[in-house]
Amino acid sequence: MDQNDKMNYKHYNKFYDHLDFMKQRNLFFTISAALIILGIVSLFIFKLNLGIDFSSGTRVDVQSTQPISVEKVDKAFRAMNYDPERPVLSGTHNNIATVRLNKELNHNQIAELKSKIKDQFGSEPNVSTVSPQVGRDLAKNGLYALIIASVFIIIYVWVRFEFLQGLTAVLALIHDAFFIVTVFSLLHIEVDILFISAILTIIGYSINDTIVTFDRVRENIKMSRKRLYTIEEFGDIVNLSIRETLTRSLNTVITVLIPVVLLLIFGSESIRTFTIALFVGLLCGVYSSICIACPLWAVLKVNYLKRRKRRRTVSTQPQN
Repeated sequence: MDQNDKMNYKHYNKFYDHLDFMKQRNLFFTISAALIILGIVSLFIFKLNLGIDFSSGTRVDVQSTQPISVEKVDKAFRAMNYDPERPVLSGTHNNIATVRLNKELNHNQIAELKSKIKDQFGSEPNVSTVSPQVGRDLAKNGLYALIIASVFIIIYVWVRFEFLQGLTAVLALIHDAFFIVTVFSLLHIEVDILFISAILTIIGYSINDTIVTFDRVRENIKMSRKRLYTIEEFGDIVNLSIRETLTRSLNTVITVLIPVVLLLIFGSESIRTFTIALFVGLLCGVYSSICIACPLWAVLKVNYLKRRKRRRTVSTQPQN
């Protein structure tokens, strides 16, 4: 650490000196626990609004040279004896409609649907179908991807830092991912394959933020040049480390949020799931990196040291 870095850290410490993250750790843990409980209840009651990527069915993208209405599209499908979910309009002039059918169409049905939609709207629609087996495979592979990513994150942080930091980093990531699921369940937003992409993106972003803070924790422990045992001692290190990296964390998330918000406002309907998940995940990711990961590590570390000390005390006691 050079002299300029030290001067910068002192400046940050003066600015954030009143922030005591360890003192408020129980409040942060309570908020996260409440969100997790809310998510479990929401999933139990409302479940997830699974798209055809995971639940099987048919998706039809209707395009027209003129603006179209939900009622007109719905009427066209019902005239063909289909029961579509409410169409979603997109495009600059509402000239694109996305329709979801809860049944898998065969080749003859797809050909007939394309012909009739083209006659009525002037353009052949794009039709995609997903069978129940493909839907299950996509959901299973998405879960495997999340599990494999979590395992490698634990291994990486364990090798670079220590196992407890790897464990708390993954717990913070699970916290972020589950909060995104909670929001999608409560708002009944359709979950498609882009949702998994957003989750993996947030995992990569959030773990980077957490590792930067853990790296500062390691450096500050080395600079303290003493053995830490109590929650107060670890708390001082955690508070100092978070304060020193807080400006970086906030600047990073604000920089990333700006294009995400612009995508939410001006982006296509086809990537709306991805952008909503990114927006929620970025906010939750910076919260968990600052308020959950390091304080939780300090608590687990102190408990681990206490258990190890008790085991040593018991092992050194004379046997009767």
